[in-house]
Amino acid sequence: MELFQNPRINWLEKKWYFLSFSLLFSVAGLLSLFFWHHLPLDVDFKGGTVVRIRFADTPDLGRLRAILGDAHIQRIEGIGGYGTASAANNEVLITLPARETSEAALDQGRASIVATLEARYARAGAPAGKLDLDNAGRGTLAAFLTQKNPETLPAGDEAAGKYLGQAEAILAFRDKVHGGLLPSVESLRGVADPPVVALLGSRGYLSGFIVRSVESVGPQVGAQLRKQALLATVYSLVGMLVYLWFRFELIYGVAAVVAVFHDTLITIGMFSLFNFEISLTVIAAILTLIGYSMNDTIVVFDRIRENLRQARREPLAEVVNRSINQTLSRTVLTSGLTFLTALSLLLFGGEVLRGFSFALVIGILVGTYSSIAVAAPMLVAWQERRSGSPRAAALPAARRAKA
Repeated sequence: MELFQNPRINWLEKKWYFLSFSLLFSVAGLLSLFFWHHLPLDVDFKGGTVVRIRFADTPDLGRLRAILGDAHIQRIEGIGGYGTASAANNEVLITLPARETSEAALDQGRASIVATLEARYARAGAPAGKLDLDNAGRGTLAAFLTQKNPETLPAGDEAAGKYLGQAEAILAFRDKVHGGLLPSVESLRGVADPPVVALLGSRGYLSGFIVRSVESVGPQVGAQLRKQALLATVYSLVGMLVYLWFRFELIYGVAAVVAVFHDTLITIGMFSLFNFEISLTVIAAILTLIGYSMNDTIVVFDRIRENLRQARREPLAEVVNRSINQTLSRTVLTSGLTFLTALSLLLFGGEVLRGFSFALVIGILVGTYSSIAVAAPMLVAWQERRSGSPRAAALPAARRAKA
């Protein structure tokens, strides 16, 4: 399928426009990295504790920041709804920095977040001696009912089993029907026995929030992950340079690696400009884009080599322009369809996939652009500098691939 019939675009004539575009976004990204937002790292890389909490009502972030300020909270921000609207889920992420290396310190920080919210943000202000029905687990609720024994059952395994079944029914109703937050204690009528509901109405309360998940990463683990992510990126670039040196010529490898580095720099710069955190999934997306961009560049390079075999005395600039135009339909089709898929993930994939899909969207655009506007012009610039003439052919580029 051909989208363009014999295009005759002079791509190299527009190289200065391309250079200005690359410089603009590269410099903007570097300024953000060094002076504005810096490199926003996820808890995977910097270590710490992240508590994801859902509230029954729209949370007051200002009040939360004030309440949690004494608990040394690093950041609190509204997040999306993991596939649904953020306003409907009323979720926030509370991030506690890793100030110490011990797991005990991280667990203590996590517990301080939950305890502070229960004491100062709960609807009823955590009444003394009452059970939080929104955050109670099966064992806690069953033990509470067994101890209070609202149905005055004979003590023993039979009573414990009866109250355990009641607790499981209540939690199933809370978690599966109401998403973890009970609308009221009265809503349990018909789910649990009347004496149990009466007891929970007098001795229980609804805090209005639930801890959805807790993730803790130690500082040493975060530092190790940063190092491994950097090494994975560097090794992939070096490996591709060696492959292209063997498959084509050294200048081809250098041009392709410079183009991929250009793509990576702009992608990371966009994360800094938009203040999106870089997580392990983002690193996976960046490594995917390195391979994707390199593949796109190799397609153009391979066509350049084929054309040079047939027109050894033709100026390299004309050969490069013709080669790019011949692969233009393939580039637009493959990159366009991949871009639409990544864009769908960004728009509809929710918060979990936001970083991954954002990296793909930016990387596909920049990677496709760099194959045409960065890698190919570098070949021409190198040959012109090597020969001292803009009309010279690129003899090394015409050499056959090594077997």
